[in-house]
Amino acid sequence: MDKETKKQVMFERMKEKKKEVKIVRRIVFALVVIVLLVVGIGGYSAYNYVTSALQPYDDTNDDPIAVSIPIGSGLDSIAQTLEDNNVIRDARIFKYYVKFNNESDFQAGEYTLTQSMTLDELVESLKTGRIYREPVFTVNVPEGLTLEQIADVIEARTSHSAEDFLNLVTSDEFVQQAMTDFPNLLTSEIQGENVRYALEGYLYPATYPFYEENPSLQSIIYTMLQGTLDNVQPFRALLDEQEKSVHWLLTFASLLEEEATAKTDRKTIASVFYNRMDAGMPLQTDPTVLYALGEHKDRVLYSDLEVDNPYNTYKNQGLPPGPIAGSGRTSIEAVMDPSTSSYFYFLADKEGTNHFAETYDEHLANIQQYLR
Repeated sequence: MDKETKKQVMFERMKEKKKEVKIVRRIVFALVVIVLLVVGIGGYSAYNYVTSALQPYDDTNDDPIAVSIPIGSGLDSIAQTLEDNNVIRDARIFKYYVKFNNESDFQAGEYTLTQSMTLDELVESLKTGRIYREPVFTVNVPEGLTLEQIADVIEARTSHSAEDFLNLVTSDEFVQQAMTDFPNLLTSEIQGENVRYALEGYLYPATYPFYEENPSLQSIIYTMLQGTLDNVQPFRALLDEQEKSVHWLLTFASLLEEEATAKTDRKTIASVFYNRMDAGMPLQTDPTVLYALGEHKDRVLYSDLEVDNPYNTYKNQGLPPGPIAGSGRTSIEAVMDPSTSSYFYFLADKEGTNHFAETYDEHLANIQQYLR
């Protein structure tokens, strides 16, 4: 092979190498671009995922979610419990957030959480053992109110009218749905023939926080029903033992609530009612007469005691057909744990102090001494 031929061969080889280098460069460039795109997309997706996980699960959903944190639970199990109950989006992100903020000392307990709570609110709740949120507004339902009176409270504190509240809470369809949703609280007894309002006495008196501007009437009513369920649950075993029902308990407790004054000994009044029922005496409590009349009066007249109504305990023995008002925890406890006494009569003086008597003559003497 002569020199010219060798040069030509070398030249051709160099051209082929240059082509190969260009191809390799293009491949490398393409790979780099692909890697960068993958990293960029992955990083962007990861950023969005983490950002999303740091937000409330659903900031429009304030429905209560019952979450149980057992004693001895560590951060891992707490985070997983919150994720399993759809309170947070990602247990790992929650753990990193807690560790980054150096939070600890979470408390075991039964929590009612919502999907709209922020991570800070959840952390504070778990640290303090209570729900830590700033409510949009609160509704205070005092003890001893009837459904009609609660309706006025709802109208004053929410955008709902008293009429709409009463229409819903007395609707057969709504009551039936509530019975389905609260089977351990609402039984067929609330639909007894002589019961005026099925849900009378079942809306627990308390101060309720609400975390949205316009909660539905159903959610408001269900919140109060849950309050009653929570407060009668501790007495369920004792009720079963005594073969008594929740309806019986709330009916009895409502009488104590309406008879109560600031200084009233509910447990002793409960003993009076027990003693009268055991002796076959009518309860003869004025609040049942007023409920039968359907009006408030400062003074019950003798003529009022003759009203022919199933709720009138002067005319009918035993408890009325259903509660006559909402009862607080103190009255409920008094029914289940009354004092032991021989009293059959009582009255409250002008200062609200109660005076008890074993005989009618003693009672008449108390009337003469404290009310004349």
